[in-house]
Amino acid sequence: MDKVRIGLIGASGRAILAQHWHTPLSRETEVVAASDPSPASLDHFRSWAGKDAFTTDDYRDVIARDDVDAIAIFSPDNFHEEQTLAALEAGKHVFLEKPMAITTEGCDRILRAWRDAGTHLMIGFNMRHMPVCLKAKQLVDDGAIGELKNVWIRHFIGAGSDFYFHDWHALSANINSLLLQKASHDFDMIHWFADAYAVRVSAFGGRDYFGDDKDNKLTCVTCDERDTCPEAQSRENPRQACVFRREVNIEDNAMVIMELANGVRASYLQCHFTPEYLRNYTLIGTKGRIEMNVERNELLLIRRYGSRCWEKEPEPERIDLGEYAGSHGGADPIIAKSFLKMLTQGVEPVSHPVAGRMSVAVGCEATTSMRQGGIRIVPPLDL
Repeated sequence: MDKVRIGLIGASGRAILAQHWHTPLSRETEVVAASDPSPASLDHFRSWAGKDAFTTDDYRDVIARDDVDAIAIFSPDNFHEEQTLAALEAGKHVFLEKPMAITTEGCDRILRAWRDAGTHLMIGFNMRHMPVCLKAKQLVDDGAIGELKNVWIRHFIGAGSDFYFHDWHALSANINSLLLQKASHDFDMIHWFADAYAVRVSAFGGRDYFGDDKDNKLTCVTCDERDTCPEAQSRENPRQACVFRREVNIEDNAMVIMELANGVRASYLQCHFTPEYLRNYTLIGTKGRIEMNVERNELLLIRRYGSRCWEKEPEPERIDLGEYAGSHGGADPIIAKSFLKMLTQGVEPVSHPVAGRMSVAVGCEATTSMRQGGIRIVPPLDL
């Protein structure tokens, strides 16, 4: 393949990644088309892809084009399955933003279609390409903390209002729950660090801040309380739906515990009304632990020299991550290049499509546990 021509389904949000495939100096890739129901999003797309780039409001028009070799899907979660199946059935390569689908069964249908198509499929797990996460994975694999036994993740999402409750994300029909939409990255990282998939999960959670008795049609720009509401959006923000409207039916905080096939145990905590935005990862092994503050690109290694730590507290070693650049903690240029290498050189990416499925499976079972109670068995892959 001399030059990979890429078409987008969804031209806003994470579609910013596609700009790494389309630069004036690129001889390997070109973004030639995009579909989006929003005229404003298509206008923005043409501003960087070129005024002659093909645009449409129907994703099928992009898939049908002979000058499109690969499809990159950045649409809302509940459309991922339908659009990925259509692209694979048309013989296109696919870059699919997480989550893979909003049900485990939907993921399995995608995997079967991918197997039958014989084309490439890559999931947008950008955290696997962040320099801070890549370095932590190297330390784990090199035995720096001995044998990994526990993974603890605290996910502070101070921008939860801005990103998830002012628009379509706040409805379970669109995303199932934020344990798929938001936590799919983190479940995947747990699997990646531990080299095993979860087999059992249990969860608790609720809606303790967002959602209330406001009219479903109320927006920030029309609200009489906008000057005093702590969640009010600026008039320029396209996300304007009231976060306290009645229809909001997803949880704004959750706690998940997991047991993996190799005995590693993990916990994941998520809250959308905290003061800050930060992922804190703790990886505990038999000889030490790793502490990561992902958004700060901070990585600490604390070695265990014995049990009498009160006599001499271990000194954390700050790990140098080297030079990096690009959005999402330096991940976006790397993941864009990884997709290209897969298509042009056959280089397998660091994440397999099965990892996308298993991340969703954990999210689905944790959501069921959170809403219905009990310990849930994660369905094993059976294709």
